[in-house]
Amino acid sequence: MSVLPNDIVLRPRFQLELSHPKDNVLSNFEQSKKPPFLVKRVDEHLFIKFNQEQHHFWSPQLHLEIDEIDKNNCKLYGVFGPNPTLWTFFMFLHFAVATVFVILAIWAYSSAALNKPYDLQIGLMVFMVFLWFVLYVLGRVGKRKGKPQMQELYGFMMNVLTI
Repeated sequence: MSVLPNDIVLRPRFQLELSHPKDNVLSNFEQSKKPPFLVKRVDEHLFIKFNQEQHHFWSPQLHLEIDEIDKNNCKLYGVFGPNPTLWTFFMFLHFAVATVFVILAIWAYSSAALNKPYDLQIGLMVFMVFLWFVLYVLGRVGKRKGKPQMQELYGFMMNVLTI
């Protein structure tokens, strides 16, 4: 497993080179029926999640992509992340805060250029920065709450790969 360069990453990634054929690895995952894990395959992509009983708001999922190097070797690419719907909403909120910040900056600049008061715009811009930090902290809290389940997903993956 390659080491990540820093601890700020919200969606950790890793790569493994395997000395097994790609089709064997994919079929091993498809045949693994170990609760609480659910495995879904789409072509060479595998999605490993927790079943409904073990799932909570911050539960991660593991996305694996298996690429063939040659007939007897393959490379596995893995990404831990939240539910895609949650991740999309989270990124939408970041984009919305940034967009509002830029709009407020333009409004403040226009007001300043016209020699009108712009205290409200500056105050709202500061609030947008605060809101961005809140979103960042929420992401870090979610990562911390999902870390034990990330380790379970990784352990499950390694167990399947050793079969």
